[in-house]
Amino acid sequence: MSAVTDPIADMLTRIRNGMRARHARVDMPCAKLKVEVARILKEEGYITNFKIGEEGKKKVLKVFLRYDPAGVSAISTLERVSRPGRRVYVGAREVPKVLGGLGISILTTPRGVMTGKNARKAGVGGEVLCSVS
Repeated sequence: MSAVTDPIADMLTRIRNGMRARHARVDMPCAKLKVEVARILKEEGYITNFKIGEEGKKKVLKVFLRYDPAGVSAISTLERVSRPGRRVYVGAREVPKVLGGLGISILTTPRGVMTGKNARKAGVGGEVLCSVS
């Protein structure tokens, strides 16, 4: 098994695949940045919860997916914006609005990982990790 070159893209793909397969939960290797992304997804209501567990010596991030009573996922699109081959940085004034403000963008900023809305409020820019709607 080879090492993943883009752990955030791997995380988003696991969540997308889990939603398509109607899984209640998806597991992935744990990392601080992934935990921060999961925290924002939970705060914004896109996932039910997340937990950090251990399998042997490795830490595992368990993300609990959210569906409405009809079985439709809370997340319709989940896209990686900044990739290892093409980093996308924005200033505080250029933070993108997703679906005219209905979705969120997740950024890494000098003040930590936050949503695009919070970054605009705080007046900071950073690297756009992904967009969720």
